[in-house]
Parts: sequence; structure tokens; C-alpha cells
Amino acid sequence: MATSRTGKEACDLLDADHRAIKKLFKTYEELAGSRARSASQKKLDLSRRIGQELTVHLQIEEELFYPALRAVVKDTVLLDVATVEDDLIKELVAQIQQGEGHALTDARVRVLGESIDRHVKQQRNTIFPKARAARKLDLIALAEQLEARKETLLMEMTDTGALVD
Repeated sequence: MATSRTGKEACDLLDADHRAIKKLFKTYEELAGSRARSASQKKLDLSRRIGQELTVHLQIEEELFYPALRAVVKDTVLLDVATVEDDLIKELVAQIQQGEGHALTDARVRVLGESIDRHVKQQRNTIFPKARAARKLDLIALAEQLEARKETLLMEMTDTGALVD
């Protein structure tokens, strides 16, 4: 149920992540064509950052957003599709991280970016409108939960040394 609190709602929060991740992909793509000596290290750092951002984003979607939406919408086929897409994205992220510096890394990052574009488009065009139309879903409270969980995950990555700036 909607509340009178002010602040971002869950779909806006997730979409802000989408835009930030898209910028990382654009930067990577620009570096992919560079012959500068520093380009290799910058691409490696960016691929790690993309992987981390996506890992956290997908985890908060799967732990909080999708279950909340499943509880209030009848047709969950789109959520099933989104979950499968998430699994494919995680597999590509793992391949990129395991094969850092591999000759196919640029291609994998490009395919990952294209997969993310499709995933984002589906969320913006179908899943987010369903979430916003669900009267029993408090998107502001959900955004607060998403943000808190994201912060926790990022702190855990920092504590384990897995977070790349």
C-alpha cells in the first residue's frame, strides 16, 4: 500500500542503478578501442566494477524486489523470465571475472552490455509498470529495504576486499 513518505520508490532506485551501470559499459566500450598503455588496466578495473555493480543489483532484485512483486501480481511469467535473464547475466559476469585479460573479454563485456540493455528494457516496459500498478505494494518502503540491503552488500564487499573503486 502506498504511503505518504517522500523519497525514491523501488523502480526509480533500480533504474538509477541501470543508468549507472550503463555508463560503466559506455566507458568500457570507449576503452575497448583505445591503444593507450593504460587502457588494459582501466578495462580490467572497469570489468571488475561492472561485475560488482551487477552482482549487488541482481541480488537485491532477487532477494527483495521480485518476491515483493510476486506476492501482489497474478501473472509472474515476466518475473520468471527476469530471473532466468539474471542467471545468464551472472554466468557472463563469472566468465569475465574468471577470464580477466582473456582475448574474449571485450566480446563478453559487449554481450553482457547487450543483455543488460534487453533486461532493462523489459523491466522499464513491463515489470516496473506492473509494480507501480500494484496497489498492495509499498514501493517507497521497498526502496528503503533495497537501499539498506545494497549498502550492506557493498560494505561486505569492502570488508572482504572484493570491492573495486
